[in-house]
Amino acid sequence: MGNFDDLSLAVASFGGHNKVILDDLGKPSIMVGVPKMKYSDVITGGTQETLPWWVVEGVEKNVIWVSKYLNCVVNDRAYSLPMKDPKAYVNFDDALRFSRNKGEGWHLLQNGVFAALSLWSEKNGTIPRGNTNWDASYEKAWERGVNTYIDGSHGGGRTATGSGPVTWNHDHSAAGIADLCGNCWEWVSGARLVNGEIQIIPYGNAMKSDCSMGADSTEWKAIMPDGRLVEPGTAGTLKIDRTSASDSTLRINTGVTTQTTDSNDTSVPFKDTAAVSGVSIPKILIAAGFFPDSGQKAPGRFWARNNGERLPVRGSGFYGASGGGVAALHLRNARSSVDYNVSFRSAFYE
Repeated sequence: MGNFDDLSLAVASFGGHNKVILDDLGKPSIMVGVPKMKYSDVITGGTQETLPWWVVEGVEKNVIWVSKYLNCVVNDRAYSLPMKDPKAYVNFDDALRFSRNKGEGWHLLQNGVFAALSLWSEKNGTIPRGNTNWDASYEKAWERGVNTYIDGSHGGGRTATGSGPVTWNHDHSAAGIADLCGNCWEWVSGARLVNGEIQIIPYGNAMKSDCSMGADSTEWKAIMPDGRLVEPGTAGTLKIDRTSASDSTLRINTGVTTQTTDSNDTSVPFKDTAAVSGVSIPKILIAAGFFPDSGQKAPGRFWARNNGERLPVRGSGFYGASGGGVAALHLRNARSSVDYNVSFRSAFYE
């Protein structure tokens, strides 16, 4: 008990929203409480409605506890601890399993909560930098972390969780969430593409331990331009489209005019993502991090493939360079994909 009290006291020094939460084996993770947000907290001209990611079965959750650090894995369980090498070479289903293995309330961080943190940072002038250039910030080269993996040809790579400066935290303080930008791309739950159609798990249901996010799950819903959630395959839903076979510019459309392959893609700086003329963008698409808010400046590139099922990783990795940033979104991967710069972080709700 003494060790737990000492850890809790040390974590409390970060700030009131930081605390140690134990899993059902009594093992600790350092977590940051993210109070529920409204559309108006993160979106220009947003309403007073609570963002759906904090709502489960009609009940609003006052706080979601997010891992302060990218997770390491011990005995098939995810843990948020400082100065660890982030778990890499992990696919989506294993990231989900490692998170849920910790007990009731534990889950893989939702796509919408990650997007909300990015948007909140933008609104509050604390867009986080991070390890986007082989252990250093691409934007501020003197900002560096402590290496845990070094690529021999580049002399850098992954860095220890939380080892960067406070400008690598989402609020630019010791109380913030570390490494949302750079170090490793992060699998997130509750969103995907299927043949270009943008699909989400409604509300905060992706937090539930019995929520199915399998390829054939019936819980996935598509999004209409007016914001309604409908069954996948409904005509006129929002999709990611490539401008043409010769122009790889990514755009939001209600149909797929040019399909990618497994060897090509479509992309654009996230802040420059645009819709085809006449296609409306609902606030839920912005809140889900698939479309920029008005005037958004956070760096990061948006890549996608609109053939097959593609699950998102967010935030960019350690070699993102000019394409890296907290707004970066990568929708090219199958759920089975693994890589040395892809990790994840778990979250918790009560």
